[in-house]
Amino acid sequence: MTYYKKTLATLCAIGASSSAFAANDLNHGIAFNGFTGIFHTPTAAVMNKGDVDIGYSNQLEIRDKYTDGHNFTFSAGLFDGLEVSGRITSSSMHDNLYSYENDGQIRDLSFNAKYQIPFIPKDWFTIALGAKDIGGAANNYEAYYAVVSKELWDFRFSAGMGSSDAQIGQLNGAFAGVEYQPFTWLSILAEHDSEAFNLGAKVTIPKEWLYDIATVSINSRFYSNTELADEDTYWGINISMPLSDQAQSSYTEPKAAPTPDNTQTASVAKKDRKPQFEVSTLANSNSMQTVSKPKKVEQSNQVNNQSIHGLKSALSNDGFENLRVGLSDSDLIIVEFENSVFNRNEIDALGLVLGRITENFPEGNNDFIVRLSKLDIPILQVSGQLENYRRFISENITPDLLVKTQFTSQDTKSIKWAGNTTKTSPYFVPRVTFSPSLSSRHATEFGVLDYSLALQADLNIPIWQGAGINVTGQVNVANTSHFEERRIFSNSRQETGIKRAVAYQTFSLPFNIYNQTQVGLFQDYFDYMGITNETAWQSPAGAHKLKAKIGYFEYKDYNTDKRDYSLLSYRYLWAEKDVSFHITGGQFWNEDTGYKLETKFWFGDANLRLMYIDTDVQKVGIGFSIPLSPRKDMSAGNWQVKGAKNWGHSVNTVINQDVNLINRTSAVTPTSSIDLDKTFFNQDRMSSSYIYSHLARLKEAFEIYR
Repeated sequence: MTYYKKTLATLCAIGASSSAFAANDLNHGIAFNGFTGIFHTPTAAVMNKGDVDIGYSNQLEIRDKYTDGHNFTFSAGLFDGLEVSGRITSSSMHDNLYSYENDGQIRDLSFNAKYQIPFIPKDWFTIALGAKDIGGAANNYEAYYAVVSKELWDFRFSAGMGSSDAQIGQLNGAFAGVEYQPFTWLSILAEHDSEAFNLGAKVTIPKEWLYDIATVSINSRFYSNTELADEDTYWGINISMPLSDQAQSSYTEPKAAPTPDNTQTASVAKKDRKPQFEVSTLANSNSMQTVSKPKKVEQSNQVNNQSIHGLKSALSNDGFENLRVGLSDSDLIIVEFENSVFNRNEIDALGLVLGRITENFPEGNNDFIVRLSKLDIPILQVSGQLENYRRFISENITPDLLVKTQFTSQDTKSIKWAGNTTKTSPYFVPRVTFSPSLSSRHATEFGVLDYSLALQADLNIPIWQGAGINVTGQVNVANTSHFEERRIFSNSRQETGIKRAVAYQTFSLPFNIYNQTQVGLFQDYFDYMGITNETAWQSPAGAHKLKAKIGYFEYKDYNTDKRDYSLLSYRYLWAEKDVSFHITGGQFWNEDTGYKLETKFWFGDANLRLMYIDTDVQKVGIGFSIPLSPRKDMSAGNWQVKGAKNWGHSVNTVINQDVNLINRTSAVTPTSSIDLDKTFFNQDRMSSSYIYSHLARLKEAFEIYR
């Protein structure tokens, strides 16, 4: 053992002291514990932002030995340098741990986190700090560590110090590891985990070989000098992929607009430019520089009329509703529309509409206004100039756009509206959304995973401005045995029937305030008749949002059981990084009072979120939300069928208690498929700051769907 320690220490010292050679692109693997590493030891590498990894391995650490068992891991790169992971460890899949014959088995849910220190040049070395099995009641694998890694030629050398009270001795002291990658698909792995020396290999199948869907890796520890293992050989398999292809990192950012060569040209352009199109302070803060406005090219009325009718016809064929396209006496182009086809993200609809304008007006430098509404409630306005936006489409130069969420229709007087196609109304069109409805339990004494699954259908019928009827029903599809009737989790079973039936009314008020009231039947939590109200204010740029939610409910068969909730929340959106921070406090559905902290990390139209809850208990958790529909759904004619634009699930655990009891009642409120964020605020991304931070997606949406 001393020989192995000296060998590893020598190799790590050579790697850390050398900076004369550029590091190669080395694959990073996921250790059996769920963090990026070798087998038991971490490296200073972290997962790329937006990547997720699902893994399984058969090595079980139970008290003071290694044995055959089950490890399930889920890992994700949340932010530049930040990686989190969850791990389920179990001796068996379905054994009841309360049974006498299963005494001595283990089943555990734990969370890990690792952060790579920034600002260190990559060709020097990388340093990371991490924790294993944080929080929770029974911290069977708790450890804290610091690790430094250096890539040199086809090697990655790592060394670090850890602290752990686990009986098995992992990461309790100095540790080190070496990864040698002679081929892109093969890595030789060696480590000393503070207790023993381990040797093995990893085979990687790159995603280019798997239709660019995912990367698959298989690793095996085939030698160890530990005296604590039942076997020398253990293996694992991991599947890694980006959470979304529409993440910011997938796009080429627009180039900055060139600065005019002389101040005279700039001053003339500024004078000629109409006041409503001046760039706001927010636009300037996003490095959007103004291009001098060329002299406007006059077009004949006949050409303009042809263009405006062609534009409306094209947008109608794209499936947009409540469509109006017009031209003012000053050749201002105006488009008003509602989007029911790009349901994952309204920015795709805006990108296609803006691109269609340049397509149908190939010449001239008209000003334009594009207005997006939802059920005749104004949501967003984008203003700009044709020549400037054409350069964005053709040369990828940052466009000069003014995006507002507060605007009036006063400047649309004297508009000649195109009328050659029928205006498609959004009202009295049944819209059905299908999605799973899932109730689950993870790593309990009754099994690794228990679930109750239903197919949910959500029917929404808009009836007038801001109002509609929403009915949600479901059919039970499958259950594990513990969710069957009169079993331990039967109270949380997904039953067949109507879950909710509500009528809603939404208003747009002055000062960027929106209000929505819902009244009807809420059967998510037994049979209640109720009324809810949600009021939200958003700052002009969208960075800040305040929201108040209240609800009152009575049991529909008798009035002895009455419920109410009242919550206040604040959200800060860091649009440039696609991260939002939320805090919600007050009284929740089950009369528990306290607060909930949440951070959402967006990757395109999917997100991962971290949660901390402090009401009657303290909990931490991780969740995700993914779209279950294509970027563009079917157009609505007399009806529309689509998948859910965001379906989510989460896992949490109680912390700071001696016993980790299941808690599903803290910090919950009845939900509806219709609310301000989902229906009107683009999943809380309807703001000028979000548009300015995702300009590349405007262009890409037009290029794909033109």
